[in-house]
Amino acid sequence: MPLNERRIHQVFEFSVILKGLLALMECIGGVLLYVFSTASIAGLVNLLTQEELVEDPQDFIAMHLQSWAEHLSIGTQHFYAFYLLSHGVIKLLLVIGLLKNRLWAYPASLAVLAAFIGYQLYRYSYTHSFGLIVLTVFDLFVMVLIWHEYRLLRDRTARTATRT
Repeated sequence: MPLNERRIHQVFEFSVILKGLLALMECIGGVLLYVFSTASIAGLVNLLTQEELVEDPQDFIAMHLQSWAEHLSIGTQHFYAFYLLSHGVIKLLLVIGLLKNRLWAYPASLAVLAAFIGYQLYRYSYTHSFGLIVLTVFDLFVMVLIWHEYRLLRDRTARTATRT
């Protein structure tokens, strides 16, 4: 494998592992949202933001976290729990498939990431969240790497199959 290809593969592996870690965090967050009540969540957010708001009553993040926690309904909590857990499990399965060089995982990952990107852009149209743009750019970058690795793996598999 030439040096550039090796470097691209290393970036691919790092990106996929990072996606896996984010997926694991989503799973944990989803489970925690299912386990704790809205009152517990509001209490925890209050505990975590209390000191910051004493120092700076206009702290942007602390104010928004408190507002979010105060207005968190059970329905919204269950939606986010389901969303995070399902999103995380799907991505974990795909990450495992990609790291094990399973041919099916490449097109499946491209399709799933494209769907997630579509949803993120839809959500962006309502929220204008900079974080969604960052996540979308990262997902596009990972998609390019997945496509590149998929072509290499597919070509290698085809060459191996013609030799036997």
